Amino acid sequence: MTRRKFITLLGGAAAWPLAARAQQPGRSARIGFLRASAAPDHTMAALRRGLAEHGYVEGKNLTLVPSWGDGNLDRLAELAEALVAARVDLILTDGTGTARAARAATTIIPIVMAGGNDPVQGRLVTSLSRPGGNVTGFTTQVIEVTGKTFEILTEILPGLVRIGVINLRDTGMPFLAPEAKAAQTLGVELKYFEMANLETGTVDAVLRQAHEQVQAAVVRGTPFFSSAQRKLIVERAMEHRLPTMYETRDFVELGGLVSYGADFSALFRLAAGYIVRILNGAKAGDLPIEQATKFELVINLATAKKLGLAVPPVMLGRADEVIE
Repeated sequence: MTRRKFITLLGGAAAWPLAARAQQPGRSARIGFLRASAAPDHTMAALRRGLAEHGYVEGKNLTLVPSWGDGNLDRLAELAEALVAARVDLILTDGTGTARAARAATTIIPIVMAGGNDPVQGRLVTSLSRPGGNVTGFTTQVIEVTGKTFEILTEILPGLVRIGVINLRDTGMPFLAPEAKAAQTLGVELKYFEMANLETGTVDAVLRQAHEQVQAAVVRGTPFFSSAQRKLIVERAMEHRLPTMYETRDFVELGGLVSYGADFSALFRLAAGYIVRILNGAKAGDLPIEQATKFELVINLATAKKLGLAVPPVMLGRADEVIE
């Protein structure tokens, strides 16, 4: 047998479980979920609801296989390989970096992204309309809404001229150009801060530095923070009395000031639809990558009062939710 024929047969064997189940709808599905940290409860609830709407119920014909760590980006490759070894039928990811780790671990098992940046620029797919390969899903447009993020901060804090951007290690590179453009349009100055890790001392030191040098901050890197790490960041930001904006509502529910970004509950329900289509026989590479269309603004009014901020009524009226 030639080497090429052997590889072809091997690839077909790896894809067999998915093809077989597509012909047997009653068969149980095993869905891996790759994430650098544990997913928020509302995300998991939205995913389960979305799958249940299509007839896949955990404990009956669905098994969710989580593979996530404690926010350490260096573990993504290991976590992805664990899912491949577990012989899951499909891998769900949250974030472009996570999808890249999954694709590095397998070019056969379908991968559905629920969130992330431009996968074409990230060399995950050949095009949005026809991805090819084994990756598809949804992007959050988080880079595209950078300008809106800064704009909201300037409306909450009139006279704002210095904004800090806090990134986890090297996760902020894709934002540099749109951030610079947005800052120029709004007439604000940006100052960058990097957290080399998420240890308490590091987080505290970075937020203290930001408080000393800027009037408000934006925190990047949402998919990589665990619940405990989100709580730590929020607490330290409050301790240093630094008005801080986040990408998702999870931080605001923990006491953060404000968040603006894709509605992840809606996004994961959409991702569930793609998952089911693939389980029923569709090829990931044939499903177009779509962009998030639903965004949410969440404001914690109690936190604003603690910081001595008077949030304009027009801003409260625009908010999708105000936590009091």
